[in-house]
Amino acid sequence: MSAFEQINNIWVSLFNEVMELEERAIITEEFNDITNNDMHIIEAVGVGNGNNMSTIAQKISVTPGSLSIAMNSLVHKHYVERKRSETDRRVVNITLTEKGRRAFNHHKEFHDKMTRAALQSLSEEEIRALVKSLGKLTDFFHSYGDGAV
Repeated sequence: MSAFEQINNIWVSLFNEVMELEERAIITEEFNDITNNDMHIIEAVGVGNGNNMSTIAQKISVTPGSLSIAMNSLVHKHYVERKRSETDRRVVNITLTEKGRRAFNHHKEFHDKMTRAALQSLSEEEIRALVKSLGKLTDFFHSYGDGAV
């Protein structure tokens, strides 16, 4: 099998495995009322002062309208809350509730474990090469999404 075929097989397998494992690892008894997509919305909201719908939608590459339905569900399930800006009442910020912060931290811990596992057996040189390769892959994804490729 050529290196191209091996890399292609690894990408496909990795993508599928990460998606499946993430769903099993993240959606626990405490967070059994949300989906993997919901968890990524929670991640995009982030901790702190929150973000408006447009900013969150941009982070996860969806329209604010598409995000609205999922956000209504997360509000109903008490993961996020809407708060009007004190300075501009037209702006609505989305912030995590205590339950949302617990979900955020749970999701972050999964990603941290995954990253530590990937790096633990690599040399500094291999880590630099991996970072460079993943950076180029990220550039490809961004340019592909822009229609440049």
